[in-house]
Amino acid sequence: MTSTILKKLAVASMLLLTITTSCKKNLTPAYDLTSANVYTDFANYKPVLAKLYAVFALSGQQAQAGKPDIAGIDEGFSNYLREYYNMQELTTDEAIIAWNDGTIHDLHNMNWNADNEFIRAMYDRIYYEISACNEFIRATSDSKLAANNITGSNLTLAKQYRAEARFLRALSYWHAVDLYGNVPLVTENDPVGAFFAPQKPRAAIFAYIESELKAIDSDIVPARNNEYGRADQAAAWTLLAKLYLNAKVYTGTDRSTDAITYCSKIIAAGYTLEPHYKNLFLADNNNSKEIIFPITFDGVHTQGYGGMTYLVHAPVGGAENASDFGIGGGWSGLRTTKAFVSLFTDNVDKRNMLFSTGQNLDISDQYSFTDGYLIAKYKNVTSTGAAGSDPTSTFPDTDFPMFRLADIYLMYAEAVLRGGSGGDVVTALTYVNLVRTRAYDGSLAGNITPVQLTLPFILDERGRELQWEMHRRTDLIRFGQFTDGSYVWPWKGNVKAGTTVANFRNLMPIPNTDLTNNPNLKQNTGY
Repeated sequence: MTSTILKKLAVASMLLLTITTSCKKNLTPAYDLTSANVYTDFANYKPVLAKLYAVFALSGQQAQAGKPDIAGIDEGFSNYLREYYNMQELTTDEAIIAWNDGTIHDLHNMNWNADNEFIRAMYDRIYYEISACNEFIRATSDSKLAANNITGSNLTLAKQYRAEARFLRALSYWHAVDLYGNVPLVTENDPVGAFFAPQKPRAAIFAYIESELKAIDSDIVPARNNEYGRADQAAAWTLLAKLYLNAKVYTGTDRSTDAITYCSKIIAAGYTLEPHYKNLFLADNNNSKEIIFPITFDGVHTQGYGGMTYLVHAPVGGAENASDFGIGGGWSGLRTTKAFVSLFTDNVDKRNMLFSTGQNLDISDQYSFTDGYLIAKYKNVTSTGAAGSDPTSTFPDTDFPMFRLADIYLMYAEAVLRGGSGGDVVTALTYVNLVRTRAYDGSLAGNITPVQLTLPFILDERGRELQWEMHRRTDLIRFGQFTDGSYVWPWKGNVKAGTTVANFRNLMPIPNTDLTNNPNLKQNTGY
């Protein structure tokens, strides 16, 4: 369920932010106030910070739809979290979609180009968030706070808020560098308005994100001490760990030792695994002690057609009973592939949420919802079976667990297996078996032996544990299996049985709209 901060959007929805993206596009929401007078009153700071969090969950300035933050695509389609799912899951073995919306099938078929509207929407969402964060960070500099007479405890809070905004900006820059590679870099120090942001090499963006996350460590709230739904030290450490685990891809230099260092800090912070796996994805998952950083939703306060509304509704249909998911009806869209199904060898593993009744294992027709098994993971009901708060049974209370402890355990193990120092195989095996013991509902039957703890096993285990949590594309790339590796899945490369594709598709293209508007940009190879 949504945190208090996301209910504080009244002032944020009025604040004038002249959002200038890297492509010299002015995206100006219809706010009534200006930053010059909003920031003179400290009571406005938290609602404005709330807007920065809300960008991941909501798509515009009013409930459901009608005043979108970005233009050029259906507002529900363009939601940040919905598009991030499409980039990270629809492009892999874990998801395929039945709908015929624009170029959506090009994602799973891996034949997208620089005019793909979903790739463009993801890019625009990322830079909208970056620009919104830049404005808040700009307005909360030491000099601006002094000029606005922000002192005492308010000054302390303002610096904490600023650190959170820097984390959110770093999160979006991580999405940018992971998806698009060499991207524009624009910060609070750049001018607002007609500005052609320079494109920086991937390694430079990596270094910038790293420096930002380290710089905020003393200002952001200590781990597990912030209001639910807001970032703290552990969220920043998790992003650093993810950055380091993927450093070989981003920079050519292995940083597994650093990944171990930060995973260890997170594990020591006191998070605990949720006893029952399924509870992580229900309407009361805000009670979990496993989730490090969620994107929060509420059936009454955060209504929209992306985010968790998409993840709860889109996989439901066929022989499934929509009421079991706490919704009035399914959208008959998302399924999974035979390759992903093969990762599960028994029904004892509680992560096996596959629904096969009335569904074909093989996908002969991508547009047929009955081709492909379903994944019954996200639901708008609580762990006790109660329905969500929305009386229309449309908008869920379920939060999205962007970072959680089980992921950290698996990251630690992978970094050890990749040769990182500061950790050991015995501890890595212990962490992996903690994850698997939970998966088998407390039974040790699923535990593995030291000889079974290999990198290929970790990739498969991440698939089982983190299915549909928006890690899969990044994981497959890190393991060399996304494009021309030995692993294929149905309709990869637009071939029914699956085939390899060219390595350039490890990166998404810079959208042609931005290339046209910003002469400083160069397209990624292959596009």
